[in-house]
Amino acid sequence: MAQWLWQQRWTRIIEQMAVVEDGSAAQHLLERLATPETATVLGFVNAHAMNLVVRDGAYCQALSAADVLLRDGSGMAILYRRLGLEPGLNMNGTDFIPRLLAAYRGRKVAFWGTRQPYLNHAVRRCESAFGVVPVSVHDGFARVETYLRLAREQQPELIVLGMGMPKQEAVAAQLAAIGGPCLIVCGGAILDFLGGKVSRAPGWLRRLGGEWLYRLLREPKRLFIRYVVGNPLFLLRTLLLRRAAVSTSRTV
Repeated sequence: MAQWLWQQRWTRIIEQMAVVEDGSAAQHLLERLATPETATVLGFVNAHAMNLVVRDGAYCQALSAADVLLRDGSGMAILYRRLGLEPGLNMNGTDFIPRLLAAYRGRKVAFWGTRQPYLNHAVRRCESAFGVVPVSVHDGFARVETYLRLAREQQPELIVLGMGMPKQEAVAAQLAAIGGPCLIVCGGAILDFLGGKVSRAPGWLRRLGGEWLYRLLREPKRLFIRYVVGNPLFLLRTLLLRRAAVSTSRTV
């Protein structure tokens, strides 16, 4: 791929992302997402997403079609700072999505993603902890037509997609076209976390931005490419984008 093309894609995503400055702004965003007037897609952007954007134009299109994109992870904070931008709060989905679920207490929620028995474990936990009303439960391996049909039949107010990138973003973009007030969340591994398949890193390690290392140690084969190969590539591309930005500013 021509160098300018991936840089163009990265710039497109960065420009669209919402920077949440503090706790008050996070609460305001939460309240807005809890009362959508139309179909609204919420996505999260981490280093892995940015690496996927480089080689997958369709994924870039689906990701950038989201109504709200939030920064997820320490890698994105590094990218922001290298570009001279303030990164704001780390709005990772694993922490923010449970807050959204609590805001939807007593309302209809669809859970689509992961596989059994973790999916049912996650749904029961959400019922108990957040008081939501599950109206549709399906694994994350069906054709997109299945999810579109379920959305039309059940009309959930919140849809939690736990299918992983890039499928969930593609599904979310098509669900949004159905219309109607509904929040569609691209949740990545959230159902695996809630269902007990994947555990969180200790709090001190999360505060240091090292949850990726904890996950790598727990699942080295599955996550080797994403982290051991992907993280250095992400950092290299960050430096290249920074260099291009500096070069451009000097020529203006």
